Amino acid sequence: MEPLLGLAQGEFFLVVLFVALPIAAIAFASAGKVYDEIGKGAFAMDHQDHEGGGEYGGIGSSAAAQAEIRQMVEAKSYRRVARGLEPLDVDAEIARLMTPTSPPINDPELVEEVRQMVEAKNARRTRRGEQPLDVEAELQRRLTELGGAGPGPAANPIGPTRRGEPNE
Repeated sequence: MEPLLGLAQGEFFLVVLFVALPIAAIAFASAGKVYDEIGKGAFAMDHQDHEGGGEYGGIGSSAAAQAEIRQMVEAKSYRRVARGLEPLDVDAEIARLMTPTSPPINDPELVEEVRQMVEAKNARRTRRGEQPLDVEAELQRRLTELGGAGPGPAANPIGPTRRGEPNE
């Protein structure tokens, strides 16, 4: 095989190396600021559109959430009317949805599992020489964190649902 440009294979490799390496280094050094801008700009999600809060926090989010809840409840009422059912009282439904109380947790196995967890935590605290927690108060707090008002009778504010039954 005839040498390319009259250069042996090793010489050709060195020429390519010494020509391409400085060009690549200059391109890399001049593009450093460009790499810092990756993920930023008009379409980035790490900035807020306006002062006073973004979509999920701040001053404007409460009004936006209220408007979206009203829109969903009105759509639910409209679907009920389309099926021939009585329309919802939108304001009463919004008030019911916005109440901070949660239904009690009526799963005895879950309540017992949380109770065992609290008792185990108390045992660890006692071994460390710390004051044990009030089991019932801590049980209530943990169940509230899980999304319920604590142990209580079965209560489902939405009502029974069956598969295949359309949502209201």
